[in-house]
Amino acid sequence: MPKLTHFDDAGRAAMVDVSAKDETERVAVARGRVVMAPETLALIQSGSAAKGDVLGVARLAGIMAAKRTSDLIPLCHPLMLSKVTVDLTPALPDAVEIEALVKLKGRTGVEMEALTAVTVAALTVYDMVKAVDRGMRIEGVRLVHKSGGKSGTYEAE
Repeated sequence: MPKLTHFDDAGRAAMVDVSAKDETERVAVARGRVVMAPETLALIQSGSAAKGDVLGVARLAGIMAAKRTSDLIPLCHPLMLSKVTVDLTPALPDAVEIEALVKLKGRTGVEMEALTAVTVAALTVYDMVKAVDRGMRIEGVRLVHKSGGKSGTYEAE
């Protein structure tokens, strides 16, 4: 199998050719959080944010982003994802925890899709309540699990 690289023979950026790789079930889980004032979290939980259902809209935005990752990240392969879940959980007193799970059977992993889902969901939370809390922070976006493919399983500590 040829070496997987993002450079062609002339040293230019190129999409990796994964056609010789075996199709396997690929799963990735990413997590992150949005830290905010406790009053902002209470507003989100009560459903009284001026822009509506913050968690519901952010969940949908994360799912949609996972499906469009190749449009956002250069050199990512367009993938036919078989499953995307994005869970947003209030974490008292001052955060929303976000977890995305992305799955497919294919020749390339879905880490970027899971990370994109979490990031866009977090940005959506920020956007929907920034008028009341500009000091929010998006933190800790990272891959916590990856399985499938030649490199095997990864579990974050």
